[in-house]
Amino acid sequence: MRSLRAGLLAWLLGGVVCVGAAGGWIVYRNALAEADTFFDYHLRQTALILRDQPVEYLLLPQIPPADASYDFVVQVWSLDGVRVYLSRPHAVLPQITTLGFATVGTSEGRWRVYGVQALTRVIQVAQPMSVREQRAVELALQTLKPFALLLPGLALVIWLAVGHALKPLQRVTTLVQARGVDSLDPLSGERLPEEVQPLVGALNELLGRLNAALARERAFMADAAHELRTPLTALHLQLSTLARASGESERAAAMGQLSEGVARAIRLIEQMLAFARQEPRAAAARAPLALDVLARETVAELVPLADAHCIDLGLTGAQPVTVLGDGEALRTLVRNLVDNAVRYTQAGGRVDVSVAEVGAPGARQALLTVTDDGPGIPAADRERVFDRFYRRAGTTPPGSGLGLAIVKGVAQAHGASVALADAPGGRGLSVSVEFPPAE
Repeated sequence: MRSLRAGLLAWLLGGVVCVGAAGGWIVYRNALAEADTFFDYHLRQTALILRDQPVEYLLLPQIPPADASYDFVVQVWSLDGVRVYLSRPHAVLPQITTLGFATVGTSEGRWRVYGVQALTRVIQVAQPMSVREQRAVELALQTLKPFALLLPGLALVIWLAVGHALKPLQRVTTLVQARGVDSLDPLSGERLPEEVQPLVGALNELLGRLNAALARERAFMADAAHELRTPLTALHLQLSTLARASGESERAAAMGQLSEGVARAIRLIEQMLAFARQEPRAAAARAPLALDVLARETVAELVPLADAHCIDLGLTGAQPVTVLGDGEALRTLVRNLVDNAVRYTQAGGRVDVSVAEVGAPGARQALLTVTDDGPGIPAADRERVFDRFYRRAGTTPPGSGLGLAIVKGVAQAHGASVALADAPGGRGLSVSVEFPPAE
């Protein structure tokens, strides 16, 4: 596990060291420039002191005492190019008589040379460049030495400062750890830095969504328990009736009622499970889907159910149109719409499904429409029918009251809108689901 404090310490110290290295390089370059100026001055002064002095008698007293830190070497050349004097032996010396300043390369490094002409000779004072570079390094190291000695102290200060700055995060961690599993109240953001406020805000938003989800779960469980009580009680009574049946006809009638009760219970449980599955699928992965193909497959799947109820089920229009969504959820939406239309349409009725593309060019939207010629839904009840387990009084056949709730939940998860209207001709119901553009 990576430590935020260790990471900040490493980055800060790394930045300080990099800046120190850059500063050291600048100090070295400045020190080298100053050393060049200083030593060039001494080279020139030494050469000028020795100018016009007799080599045999006066040269030696005029040469400054040897200084290892300067390493000056004096050469005297006759005008015909013969060296007549050398202040001290050296492994490799520049063999030129250039007047003025010059930088000469040799097999053992570069030399800085200053030459001046006297009446009968040329005096040349030379110095290895390594002396200057070494002096510049020494000056740079002396400048950076206090910084290097203070670096451990700086690391300690950074460590303590970062620890102090991270205390609000530790406080938030303590608050979260102290929470019980049923405590979903928002966290307090008082006395927290601005950088921590977004984290606390995101946590509070997550707690709010979790609280709403748990509230929906609790409400769903309560509604489910209430709705299951009735069919299970009915099954128990039907079993008692079957046990008391005395004749074959009574037993057959009781078996028929029991079979219908079991089918209704199965239907209710299927709808409840479908509704429960759609809740956490709101953020499921989306992919481009051909809505016309999905509608055609669903209609073909439900044709046997429609035939059993003597309903004419068909696809009246299927323009190629693509939506962005969860295939399983959208299949559930279409299946519930068509299944509801078939169940609430009387024998001999008709259910039409169509898929079309509507809207202005550049913002085309997919429109799924399911139309039946059943009893329809009064305008006053068209909002309430989307509530869970809501069924209008006197509605036949019996159902769970979850079909349209599932449709609305899937549509909202996909950014689509659901609208209920009278079917063409004034008889029946038309349900339209309009999807946003796929892009």
